[in-house]
Amino acid sequence: MSTAIFYHAGCPVCLGAEQLVAEAIDRSKYEVEVVHLGEQPGRIAEAESTGVKSVPALVLSEQVFHINFGAAIDDLK
Repeated sequence: MSTAIFYHAGCPVCLGAEQLVAEAIDRSKYEVEVVHLGEQPGRIAEAESTGVKSVPALVLSEQVFHINFGAAIDDLK
């Protein structure tokens, strides 16, 4: 099973995207992990290394999809 990681910072844009996008993923095909970078700042480097430039962002099969714009990854450091 592939993994989908949804990175966000807890802002209203991020939470809205989590409700609409992360919840719409077919869980029979993807294991979904939601990562709140505001609560887990130790994972910011991980997000950056996968190519995340801003949140909310969804990483599917090592491809980054930036959704709207909540905050730049640099602002979370």
